[in-house]
Amino acid sequence: MTPVTEPESPEAEAAEPAAEAKPKKKQDSFLVFLIKLVVIVLLFRTLLFTSFMIPSESMMPRLLVGDYLFAAKWPYGYSQASMPLDLDIVPGSGRLFGGLPERGDVVIFKHPIDRTDYVKRVIGLPGDQVQVMNGVLILNGEPVRKVPVADLVIQTTAIEGCRGEDSKYARRTGNGFTCHYPQYRETLPSGVSYVTLDFGPAGINEFQIDADNTEPYVVPEGHVFMMGDNRDNSLDSRFPPVAGKGVGFVPVENLVGRASFMFFSTDGSAEWIKPWTWFTAARWDRIGRGI
Repeated sequence: MTPVTEPESPEAEAAEPAAEAKPKKKQDSFLVFLIKLVVIVLLFRTLLFTSFMIPSESMMPRLLVGDYLFAAKWPYGYSQASMPLDLDIVPGSGRLFGGLPERGDVVIFKHPIDRTDYVKRVIGLPGDQVQVMNGVLILNGEPVRKVPVADLVIQTTAIEGCRGEDSKYARRTGNGFTCHYPQYRETLPSGVSYVTLDFGPAGINEFQIDADNTEPYVVPEGHVFMMGDNRDNSLDSRFPPVAGKGVGFVPVENLVGRASFMFFSTDGSAEWIKPWTWFTAARWDRIGRGI
């Protein structure tokens, strides 16, 4: 006798398409998750914070080469400079919700000529007169208070790692050398205080400017005057704007954000092929510090 195959119930027939649709629903959910994640990241980088890695010594001692920081975008408003990839989405090259920085702020900005990201400290606002005389900052005709503090000490493996041709700042240790750099605390009239490096008379440079003895600079409207904390190793507003060099007066439209805090720091000794060095190279005492 031929076996009789009973027809499947309507419920069973309907179950198969539902089972096939289940993985599709999971795929759709993952795609939606990725889209939301991209949107959140773009909003975060566009409206809230941007990241920046310190590539030079111009802001020593506050910022060291290998520091990674977040800069808050909202304090100075939004412009082409603060957009991801330097996109011009603000009509008329202006700013939305614009605000001026305060003297003493550490700021990420675009170089006026080549649009490279720089980091310096705001010293002068529109209308301010800024000058340096015998290494002392003069703001609106008044010398800014400058007092010596303990040296900045940096570990290095070779005497050539310390600044200066005669390596007068080097001290031998059991593991190599330490560099001892003279530090000074400056206090602006507003009470903002920070530490600078000053190695003595700077002399004449390629711009034919003595950075320790400058002419008075009057900051024009819509611009700010920037200086690096490492006063003898910073091409800043004391020098005319040249690609890769001086920045001159910086337009406020070029401000990207206010440096906020460090999220990572490394001394540069890590090697990709040696994962354990990722941890030994980290400067853990600097991670999480405000700026």
